[in-house]
Amino acid sequence: MYLENIVFDAVDPQRLGRFWQELLGCEQLADTPEGFETRMSVPGGPTLDLCFQPVPEPPRDPVRLHLDLRGGAERDSVVSAALALGAGRLDIGQGDVPWAVLGDPESNAFCVMEDRAAYRDTGPIAALPLDSADPERDAGFWAWLTGWTALDDDPRTLRHPSRCGPLLALCQEPAPKAGAKNRTHLDLRLEAGEDPEAVAAGIVARGGRELHPDWGVLRWRIYQDPSGNEFCVLPAS
Repeated sequence: MYLENIVFDAVDPQRLGRFWQELLGCEQLADTPEGFETRMSVPGGPTLDLCFQPVPEPPRDPVRLHLDLRGGAERDSVVSAALALGAGRLDIGQGDVPWAVLGDPESNAFCVMEDRAAYRDTGPIAALPLDSADPERDAGFWAWLTGWTALDDDPRTLRHPSRCGPLLALCQEPAPKAGAKNRTHLDLRLEAGEDPEAVAAGIVARGGRELHPDWGVLRWRIYQDPSGNEFCVLPAS
């Protein structure tokens, strides 16, 4: 299994997808009534697709998974580029911090970060912070799912085995997960030969659970991690 997609619910997938594609320098893959998809490739590291799927109403807060963009010495220019593309500044109670907090055209919060040693070789997305009731527990869960490994100095933060690409950072949640589906989630892809039932059993054994929404026949399976964050497992290509 490997991490393949970052998926956004969007009222206007094309508008939101083009915003992120331009800001991150991605390569467009698809633009259809079913959504918009663009690809971010990190030299020497993973390839991640950003997928924007239509929903009838604006997604609700809170945002439990968001993007931290690499800024560093270029922070102000990244902020300016985002604002020019349709982002806005957000106050989420962050106070006086060295990073900038913005909202994309559908008010998904994201941050443009200051320089940190851990962000070397991440590409334009520095980190994917994910809310968790128990970050160390959930880091183990996501390490098993993705094959990513913990940073030497932080067991709650995972990175692709190449040591390139964005970090997956499990962060202490400010409040338990409510009933609403996360507006942004991650997709995993099975490798050829992997047994979907064995994967499902492994997820449940590690504290996750499978969901069975009434969405018709799907080619993928939907789960929640131990903190209630949704993710999908897609069949092998």
